[in-house]
This record gives sequence, C-alpha cells and structure tokens, in this order.
Amino acid sequence: MVFHNKDISKSSFLVTGGAGFIGSHITEYLLKNGAGKVRVLDNLSTGLQYNIELFVGYPNFEFIEGDIRNAAICRQACESMDYVNHQAALGSVPRSIIDPAATNDVNVGGFVNMITAAKDAGAKAFVYASSSSVYGDEPNLPKTEARTGNLLSPYAVSKMADELYAAVFAMQYNLKVAGLRYFNVFGPRQDPNGPYAAVIPLFVSGIMNGSAVHINGDGEQTRDFTYVDNAVQANIRALLADNDNAYGHVYNIAVGENFSVNSLYNSIREILGSKHAPTYREPRSGDIRDSLADISKAQELLGYTPAYRFQDGLKKTVEYFQQIMK
Repeated sequence: MVFHNKDISKSSFLVTGGAGFIGSHITEYLLKNGAGKVRVLDNLSTGLQYNIELFVGYPNFEFIEGDIRNAAICRQACESMDYVNHQAALGSVPRSIIDPAATNDVNVGGFVNMITAAKDAGAKAFVYASSSSVYGDEPNLPKTEARTGNLLSPYAVSKMADELYAAVFAMQYNLKVAGLRYFNVFGPRQDPNGPYAAVIPLFVSGIMNGSAVHINGDGEQTRDFTYVDNAVQANIRALLADNDNAYGHVYNIAVGENFSVNSLYNSIREILGSKHAPTYREPRSGDIRDSLADISKAQELLGYTPAYRFQDGLKKTVEYFQQIMK
C-alpha cells in the first residue's frame, strides 16, 4: 500500500531507531517505494540486528550503529539528509518508573541532540514519535490533542518534553516539525522477549506455549490498538506533507476505536483456536485506564486514514508470531 504521491527517488531519509519495531517498518516502506537513500541510526540496545539484515541488500541503504546521546553521531547521521524521522527512544512505562534517569537521557537528551542536528543540517522536515501517555489522567474520551492531564510516568514526562522542545524549534528556527502520538501500536517485529515485551506477542507466546499469561488489573481497561502500517502511513504523510499548515502540530495516530484487554486476549485465543485461560494480577503503576483517540486532526491536515482496523491487523500479527515462534 502506497501512502505518498511524491517522487522520492532523489530524496534522502534518516530513520533513527530503524532497527526497532516501528522504525524498521518505516525503513522498509521507504526502501520498497524508491527512496533515493535511507540511512538508519540505531545503537541496537532495543533494536534488532535481524531487522537491519532485512535491508542490507538494498544499495541505497546505509546503517550507522550509534547512540542518540552522542551529539557528534547525531550530526554525522543528519549530514546530507533531506528528511529526519525520529523513532529512537527508550520505551516502556514500567522501565521509566524503575530508571527515570535513563529514560530522560535517551528520550529528552537524545531528542534535543537529534532535532538540533536536523536543524543544523537544513532538514526539510523532522517527524518524531510521541505517545498517548501524554494524556495522563485526563478522563475525557475520545482524547483530543489540545487536552491533556497530569502525567503518570517518567516516560510520559519525556514525551511531553519532546513535544515542548519541538514546538520551540518550530517557532525559533522555522523547522518543519510534526509529532505523532501513537496509541498502542502493534504488529510484526514487535519484540516478544525481555521484561518489557509488548502485550500482544506476550499473549501469543503464552497461549501457544501453554504458559502463564498475565493480565494486569481486571482486563477491562481499554486501548485504541493501532496496527503498525497505520503508524507508517502517518509518518510518511507527515514527512512529505505538501501543506505547510500540517507542521508545528502533534497528532493522534490511532484508529478511533477501543477494545478492552480482555477482548484482545479472547480475540487472540480465538485466532489460535485455544481455550488457555489468563491469570489476573495487580494493576500496573502508571497505566492509563481507558484510551480512545480522536483522529480528526490527522485526517484533516495529513490526509491520514487508517488502512487497517483492529481485527485485520491482529490476524496478520498473530499469524506472524505463529510463524516465528514455531
């Protein structure tokens, strides 16, 4: 599926965090759709070497192994790049609660390094990943970009700080910036391993292996689960926007539908043909209870239209993990 109508054969793109989940999908899209050059910057701390190996056959692909906390590496990565897509971050609310300093160093310090390097290199646009965690305890649904609440985790603070920095860079330096508030993005290549693994690969793995599957709280908390191709579309549309009014904003990137964690679990179980029962445990600190996005701003200014609904994306995702977990 193609999300742009510009000729990008003479354009160069930097994707930070391109060895990670969402970043690797953006990289793949650009390479498959004729980008002149695609450079990835990743330190492989949470990104996977396997994802980089998917791209080494493309002559227009370049990989820099480096850390966004290093300002010199950021400057090197931005050299001769037309567009900068910033996905690199230290994810996970629980990890940020355990180690807030590391989250701040990567997500705030690293962000400032990258946006400064992009500005100094004369990038045509800088598009970055934010998060629905910035809504905090704001109780109203659906979530609209102008209305946020008290932040509930260091991770949320780091993403809000990025948005504030981006707004200042847009104002002071006339840099074309756009932030994308992701709502529970899922899909192939999401890491199923480690203490901060995402919920869908954990559910699939547990059900397939007959091992304990934990649901935090009562499972009735809701999320606007968003298939990764929708996030890719939003990034491409934001990077290549014809409308200058599209920049200087943050956008909700989701589907505009929410489902409970229980219904997610039951849907996965149904796809796998299993009756494996979950185990319920205490709610997780820092989690938002309910989430649902108003996506009208992204629709209006970016032309964003979700191509995949929840069930469509979930089926593709479960089938992917079935294959790699066999």
